[in-house]
Order: sequence, then C-alpha cells, then structure tokens
Amino acid sequence: MRKVKIITDSCADLTGELLDRYDIDYVKMSTVYEGVASPALLTWTYEEAHALYNLIRDGKRITTAQVSVEEFTAVFTKYLDMGMDIVYVACSQKQSGSVNTGFVTAKKILENYPDAKIICIDSLNATIGEGMLAMEAAKMAADGMGADEIAEKIMGMRNNVLEFFTVHSLDTLRRSGRVSASSAFFGNLFGVKPILVADAIGNQAAYKKVKGRGPAIKECINLLKENIIDPENQTIYLWHSDCDMEEVREVEAMLREAIPCKDVYIGLVGPIVGASVGPSVIGFWAFGKEVTFVNEG
Repeated sequence: MRKVKIITDSCADLTGELLDRYDIDYVKMSTVYEGVASPALLTWTYEEAHALYNLIRDGKRITTAQVSVEEFTAVFTKYLDMGMDIVYVACSQKQSGSVNTGFVTAKKILENYPDAKIICIDSLNATIGEGMLAMEAAKMAADGMGADEIAEKIMGMRNNVLEFFTVHSLDTLRRSGRVSASSAFFGNLFGVKPILVADAIGNQAAYKKVKGRGPAIKECINLLKENIIDPENQTIYLWHSDCDMEEVREVEAMLREAIPCKDVYIGLVGPIVGASVGPSVIGFWAFGKEVTFVNEG
C-alpha cells in the first residue's frame, strides 16, 4: 500500500510545532495589503502576527487570495514524485474556493501519475477546526491507512468539530462583508458580542449574541461544556488573534476549571482567517456532539 501524505492549507492555523509533530504539509494562500501579496505562513512569529493585527486595528484593509494552481502543482507533485498518495484536508468551500481549485488541479496532475491518488476533502471548517481534522488524518496515515480509508473517516468526523468563538469588535467583520455596517455600528455601540460557530454545511455563522466580552467568553465555554464528548481524553484548542496573554491565561484557567480535559493547547488565529475576523478574537475547539445548526441567514 502506498504511503499517504496529509496536506492542508493556510486556513488550518496549525502551529509550526503541530505541523512538525504530525508531519503535515500545507499549501499557502496569500494576504494582500496595498496591492502586495504575501504568502500566508502558519510558522509566523508572535511579532509578525502582532504587526498584521495592528494594521487591522489601525483600520487598514487586508484582503486574501486562495491557493494558486502553481502552489498546488508544486506541493502535490513533490509528494507524488516520492511515490506517495495525498489527502488534502481543505478549508470549507463556503469560506474559500481552494478546495475546488485543488480538485481541478489534482485531476490534471494525475494524468501523469496514473497509479497515484489525490483526494481533496472539504473539511466544513476553518482555523484550528480544519487543523484538528488534518491532525486526525495524519495519525491515520502514520498507522498505515490508505488514502480512501482516511478520507472516509475524516468525512465522517467533519460535523463533530465544535467551534465557539467571539470577536472583540464587529468592524473587521463589517469590512470583510460578514456583517452589515448598521449591524456593526449598533453592535459595537451596545457592546454586543456574537458567538460564532462552524455550522453543519461549512459556514462560519453567528449562533447567538451576548452583551459584553466576559459573558460572551463564559458562554462559549458553557456551550463547549454542553457539547464536548469525552473531554478527559482530548485536547481543547484555545486559539486567539493577538489577545493580551494575561487575558488568555485567565481564560485558560476558566476553561480548565469548567471542563476536565486532557490538555489545553494555545495558538494563534492565522493571517487568512484573521483578516476576516480581526484582532482580539478568542475561542475554543474540540470534538463533540454532531453539529446540526445551519445558518439561515
């Protein structure tokens, strides 16, 4: 049986340490600022993240670009030339067209590799929720599973990824077109903090609204506690976009007190998702009950 390489993309928000630990590679999207495109690296430093989020705090618009055909071709052929099959765990199709570009590119490439497989999976998730699925796929690959079996199992897990996060300000969501200008104005005026989730079909959607940051964070933890399964045997991922680390540690303590989990892993929301949601986001990801909520908006 051919070995399998797990590939994800810049939306997965895996840290450099997690990429190395699970032997995962990724195809790079791009951020665009003042007409200059830069690769969206998951191995960025806190200083680099702080610089990007400060631009957003200053009202600058950061746009993004999906994975290019050239990037897919370079990464896919690298591993096909090593005699490996590929499972690409992609950002939700509702949030990026990269999975579709990957599928079309893979089909073309495979004309020259008739014995190989490239399977592109819409994860129905983004940020570390997508990354969690990539890590599970990598564990399966390390255990010797083939590409078809890995893909089937990951497809069956997509709606068991729990995501509950809240934003500090609605301004970046307004600039990225996620909320209307009037909603952002009145939401900021009255201190309304939406709790966002990955819904059952891959949207990042507002699940409920809470007044005040502290209560919103507590509600995220409560929702996670209600829906997580077997927390004692899994890691909860606490991801943030350049929050004050004192706040992050306080939130970690609240989380550990509320949910007796195996561990808490802290990381940064990456440049692609960060450009849409803005600075000072804080949220929680784990596996749990099946997600059935669908955004009707």
